[in-house]
Amino acid sequence: MERKTVLRLFAIATIFVAIGFIVCSSCKKAPKIERPIKVGIIDCYSGPPAVYANDALNGFKLALNEINKEGVLGTKIEFTKRDTKFKVDIGLSMAKELVMREKVDLLVGTVNSGVSLAVSDYVKGEKVPFIVWIAKSDRITGAKGHRYVFCTGENTAMIGKAAAVGLVKKPYVKYWIAGDDYEYGHALADGIWNNLKKTKPDVKLIGQSWWKIGEPELTPYITAILAAKPDAVIFCTGGASMTNILKTVKTTGMSEKVPIFIPTATDHAVLKPLGPEGPEGVMGTSDYLFYYPDTPANKTFVKAFKDAYGEPPGFPAFHAYITAHFIAEAFRKAGSLNIEKFIDAMEGLTIDSPVGKVEMRACDHQAVLPEYVGVTKKVPKYNFVIATDIITIPGPETMPTCKEIMKEREK
Repeated sequence: MERKTVLRLFAIATIFVAIGFIVCSSCKKAPKIERPIKVGIIDCYSGPPAVYANDALNGFKLALNEINKEGVLGTKIEFTKRDTKFKVDIGLSMAKELVMREKVDLLVGTVNSGVSLAVSDYVKGEKVPFIVWIAKSDRITGAKGHRYVFCTGENTAMIGKAAAVGLVKKPYVKYWIAGDDYEYGHALADGIWNNLKKTKPDVKLIGQSWWKIGEPELTPYITAILAAKPDAVIFCTGGASMTNILKTVKTTGMSEKVPIFIPTATDHAVLKPLGPEGPEGVMGTSDYLFYYPDTPANKTFVKAFKDAYGEPPGFPAFHAYITAHFIAEAFRKAGSLNIEKFIDAMEGLTIDSPVGKVEMRACDHQAVLPEYVGVTKKVPKYNFVIATDIITIPGPETMPTCKEIMKEREK
């Protein structure tokens, strides 16, 4: 064999050896996790709020089925859940149990804003990430926000801006506000009224009514509100009273006598249990609707959810679904189970979702989501009322600025 040929073959062999060395070196450096990623879920699986918690749980499980097919850093995501029973003390106790006894890597949940704030305060000291997926108090990622808490759902500040967009063009001047007497109810009322007052200074708040969480008989409140003759009524109710207030405004005929605005009243999780008896003409907001936008991504998500659970997803399912994908992508980006690296990876992370790309804003750990303002109506396609005349408000337009958030945290 000629010398030139030998040298050429030697050179080629050297190149392949070098490439093999590089590849093997990369393989050795690739992260290998010896245990599953552990997620602790705290949510209310008892009473009326359970409809939201179970919807969220199903959305989370659907996402994990997708994620675990490929895996994350060579392992899978597992979860353990606990029932908060819609009580702050029980929710906090369950969070501590999951962190200290179950040794979870992070916590997710819950439908209750009071529970979320208490758990957020706890994880701040323990340096354990907590991702809130349903509770909506803007204090969670606003005034009380910190490095270890995130939110993948809308908050009351975002709802407030969306509500103002929906109400500002209406001729209503005299308003009455009523709702659940707890953190979420009051935060929601403040968010809506402050934004409405800012955009339409001539509006007047002529009265307020607040009832205990889960109070069964709301008719006396409705009677008193109607007697005051407001131009419109804003109900600030959470999971414990939402179905009840919708039933009451229908049975008392209130929805036919005065315009009504109820945030999240246009959501499927709220309206489906009422069936065709759901009230028409109620204005509301939501950051997810299974029938809107009518895009391939949303259709795929809805079909997968219906195939798995027999019904379309509500906003809690959407929130939990993207929560799981944020977790998976953040750990992949972090390259390990190191919590500080996970948090760094979450900040500014953008994922694909059924409603398009969703960013986890770095400054306040709040997901940037669109808001949909609509009016309930019966349509032939469904045996329950849905949102119609939908107005889409892009995520960045619904959120306080980072400067405003930091100012709130300094108070």
